[in-house]
Amino acid sequence: MSQSGGWSLKRPQVILSLCDGLGGWSQPYIDNDYDVIQIDALTGQDVRLLELPAKPIHGILAAPPCTMFANSGARWVRTREQMLEALSVVDACLRIVVACEPVWWALENPHGKLSRYLGPPRMTFNPNDYGDDYTKLTCLWGRFTEPARTPVPATAGSRMHLLGPSPERAALRSMTPEGFARAFYEANP
Repeated sequence: MSQSGGWSLKRPQVILSLCDGLGGWSQPYIDNDYDVIQIDALTGQDVRLLELPAKPIHGILAAPPCTMFANSGARWVRTREQMLEALSVVDACLRIVVACEPVWWALENPHGKLSRYLGPPRMTFNPNDYGDDYTKLTCLWGRFTEPARTPVPATAGSRMHLLGPSPERAALRSMTPEGFARAFYEANP
């Protein structure tokens, strides 16, 4: 009950999850009753067309597609048009951050070319830094509290590079490690 004697209804905090893909990064927020708005081209929602939400936004998770930026694909030539397309998604995520003025925000992408456009990342990590048994050097830009690390040996090595060709390969490679997602949530409620 509130001090005035009436019941107070606390509305859940709103999290925008941009380029959400499989939703792994936002799952801890969903599990803890946050109002998570997931935006992804895979579900027919283009982040570049997202209008300013009517609700105040507490936090923003952004994971723009990494195909054009990741070092793992560095051997492939990118056309000017492909790079412009990829950067337009990153720009849209950053536009939304500026417009929404969240308490915290983070933009994730594997180690690669994105640093050329955004400068050095605020932090880097491997999944094994947060309890998952593999490596995949990942960068974060933004304004957030860095999660506490709980390192384990990388017994599975760089298993993402070992995934064979399949229609699901890109989605599997882009999954947010569960240990990191949980640690990020705990540091940025």
